[in-house]
Amino acid sequence: QVNFVVCQLFALLAAVWFRTYLHSSKTSPFIRHVVATLLGLYLALFCFGWYALHFVIQSGISYYIMIVIGVENMHKYCFVFALGYLTVCQITRVYIFDYGQYSADFSGPMMIITQKITSLAFEIHDGMFRKNEDLTPSQRCLAVRRMPSLLEYLSYNCNFMGILAGPLCSYKDYITFIEGRSYQLQQSEANGKEDTKYEQTDPSPNIAVAQKLLICGLSLLFHMTITKTLPVEYNIDDNFRATASWPVRVFYLYMSLMAARPKYYFAWTLADAINNAAGFGFRGYDKNGATRWDLVSNLRIQQIEFSTSFKMFLDNWNIQTALWLKRVCYERATFSPTIQTFILSAIWHGVYPGYYITFLTGILMTLAARAIRNNIRHYFVESPTVKLCYDIVTWMATQVAISYTVVPFVLLSVKPSFTFYSSCYFCLHIASILVVLVFPLKRTQKGSKKHENIQPVRSKTLEENVLQKNSYSTTNNSFNQKQEITCRYQALKQ
Repeated sequence: QVNFVVCQLFALLAAVWFRTYLHSSKTSPFIRHVVATLLGLYLALFCFGWYALHFVIQSGISYYIMIVIGVENMHKYCFVFALGYLTVCQITRVYIFDYGQYSADFSGPMMIITQKITSLAFEIHDGMFRKNEDLTPSQRCLAVRRMPSLLEYLSYNCNFMGILAGPLCSYKDYITFIEGRSYQLQQSEANGKEDTKYEQTDPSPNIAVAQKLLICGLSLLFHMTITKTLPVEYNIDDNFRATASWPVRVFYLYMSLMAARPKYYFAWTLADAINNAAGFGFRGYDKNGATRWDLVSNLRIQQIEFSTSFKMFLDNWNIQTALWLKRVCYERATFSPTIQTFILSAIWHGVYPGYYITFLTGILMTLAARAIRNNIRHYFVESPTVKLCYDIVTWMATQVAISYTVVPFVLLSVKPSFTFYSSCYFCLHIASILVVLVFPLKRTQKGSKKHENIQPVRSKTLEENVLQKNSYSTTNNSFNQKQEITCRYQALKQ
């Protein structure tokens, strides 16, 4: 943990230096790629020693698969290899090297690299093999139309800004940043037509970085002072279970899981600040003209703490991972997309049994929450007073359900997880099953607008189509330019 914090603080300073002295206006994309990659590998080597070789091996073999297999099927092979390699490393770390001795958790960065490898493989498959009319709007926005070079690939996977804690970003966003095309703007005229404009000077990320560092400081302070006094393990303490009343136990459950979140707030917000300090993460301007530096943000704390539905919580927690799951699994699943997505999430997180217990419980909770929302919510939205009462009740229910679901994720092992659930008589499991059986579940379409907006689509820059003349074939330039402009216009409206 100390290594991680020291390396991230070094990365923050390096990001400021990178933006100041290696700005795209002062040096070539080649130099920026080389420096970003070498700094990233140095940080990985400092933090994890020879384990950092796994990052290069996983990326190198995946790139070889992409080149050899071809665009028709390489996304499948890359997906199986990257996820399989990650799983083998996780098994090795947990069940071989972790017994009685310290072992650096090198699987954390590998989880991010696995996301990048698989998402890029699907984006290349979409852009170079599938027809445009077969793609969803978000897939068209992210589709990559040319094979990246090995340097570009390593830079994307192992750059110093995201190698330790991410977050995931799209390949096109990253290349646009490296090549200095991040600050192109698209606004809409009063008559609704698209109007392309370009910002001549880069907006400063200093205010956004300062705000995020303040959040990091408060989160770290909370974690060091409050979290220790509210351990999640106390929920299964024999004396506590025997003496505490049900309201006290529920309240402590909520407080202990809320206290466990600031360490994630700290790590993800610091990672976001590092990217912003380097100039990456700009997402345009809001309607008031204020800069938005949330292109690669991984969480929205206010929406998490005040979420009134299971979906709202998931939409604002680990945002980039949720987008990855949506793009590589949910949108492409041929049956039971919700179940497949939760299973993939469990496999990606690791091999601790508690992860699987949490995500299997999450399937029940999600289906039950969806059924209740579809069948009941419309009765409570007419009157503002009634809706306020409904929101309060659903906020309480959501926080308890989330806390109940993620206890095994923290406890990790089977025995303490089942000790907790048995002490609660598996009440929410049973309630969820009854809800799913009683209330009809509306069949959802993956391609519908509803599910297209499971996560807000990240606004894309105008990409290669305006400034880069040779990225795509000349026969596709005009069509792709219109697609990208339409994509960004819709995203900014959201």
